[in-house]
Amino acid sequence: MQVTETLKDGLRRGYTITVTAAELEEKVNEKLVEAQPEVEMKGFRKGKVPFALLKRQFGPRLLGDAMQESIDDAMRGHFEATGDRPAAQPEVKVADENWSEGQDLAVSMTYEALPEVPEVDFSQISLERLVVKPDDSAVDEALQNLAESAQDFEDRDEGAEAADGDQVVIDFVGKVDGEPFEGGAAEDYPLVLGSGSFIPGFEEQLTGARAGEEKTVTVNFPEDYGAKHLAGKEATFDCTIKAVKAPVAAQIDDALAARYGAESLDALKGQISERLEAEYGQAARAVLKRKLLDQLDEMVSFELPQSLQEAEAKQIAHQLWHDENPDVEGHDHPEIEVSEEHTKLAIRRVKLGLLLAELGRKAEIEVTDAEMTQAVMAQARQYPGQERAFFEFVQKNAQVQQQLRAPIFEDKVVDHILEQADVTENEVTREGLQKAVEALEEDV
Repeated sequence: MQVTETLKDGLRRGYTITVTAAELEEKVNEKLVEAQPEVEMKGFRKGKVPFALLKRQFGPRLLGDAMQESIDDAMRGHFEATGDRPAAQPEVKVADENWSEGQDLAVSMTYEALPEVPEVDFSQISLERLVVKPDDSAVDEALQNLAESAQDFEDRDEGAEAADGDQVVIDFVGKVDGEPFEGGAAEDYPLVLGSGSFIPGFEEQLTGARAGEEKTVTVNFPEDYGAKHLAGKEATFDCTIKAVKAPVAAQIDDALAARYGAESLDALKGQISERLEAEYGQAARAVLKRKLLDQLDEMVSFELPQSLQEAEAKQIAHQLWHDENPDVEGHDHPEIEVSEEHTKLAIRRVKLGLLLAELGRKAEIEVTDAEMTQAVMAQARQYPGQERAFFEFVQKNAQVQQQLRAPIFEDKVVDHILEQADVTENEVTREGLQKAVEALEEDV
């Protein structure tokens, strides 16, 4: 077996791997000898089939396996000897399309090698960590929001008209072509106007209604309505308005605290303070991480694989196009042109991705099974009732596993760098933190 270099241009590499006919035949013979004791054929006892007959019967079938194993062995040996790490799966193809059994086999192998990443002196990195302490006003604001979300409804004055946000208590009977339909009736139904919980146009027609009135609401079921026998049809709803109620925020007291599982109002305030501190911490870390990546981007320079740049630029362009065209769910759309901005962002992402990967590799940073399990559980919560199916899906899908593992690995590398960098703390207001976060979004 022989490996000959044919291309070395920057990170691009090309080689010809030659496996002699004798080597292929030897590998086929080895496989036949290994299998011979278990082979049964008509007219022969198990393990007693003549080797020549075995080779004539099974040799051509095993030749393909022998070819693949020989090429894989050669590639493995090449990467161990050279230290090259391909940026993507190498392209391998038979050099002679007319190759036939009995001839030497020559295949071409091309790839882009991962670049040498320079060392980084973490002590030269200087960063500022923003710190925000939840104040009384922030806690009071959060409490007020909780009270509003836990709102009750109280009867309006007699004769008052229902307004957007009010709750109307109604009896109704729905009809299509003058006939009531199944599931189209209810009594004492509490409907909040403006909630969008009913068919489009229904709630708007009850605006201005008074308690004691009867109204007929006419609507059209959407064409894509779930019940096919109603989809696209006009319907009327005979409504009796039994009450009109205005929203009233809950009182900020121990009773409100109990609704949110706290023992007292002071305990609820403590929980809110802890939650706000955690939220501020997450936002501050996002700012700190961006500043770190900005510094690394400026400090480090090395050649990047062109294939990774192009693939990332296309992915960015594709994702941004779909963000701007949310109605297009599939990929049946015109070819998306990659702009200079897409390429610029791709270069940064590829460089930082390779840099963090190499720094993590040298520091022997790994994602533990416990960390992966925690990440999977967090994702599974988004599919209530289907958690087990999601776990099984992740176990069988290596790509999804990598998507879950990558951000964990990146954060662990970031923590590793921050431990050695010069990081000072700066206490700011929540408004100051908000401005810093908004600045990140503007730079995207």
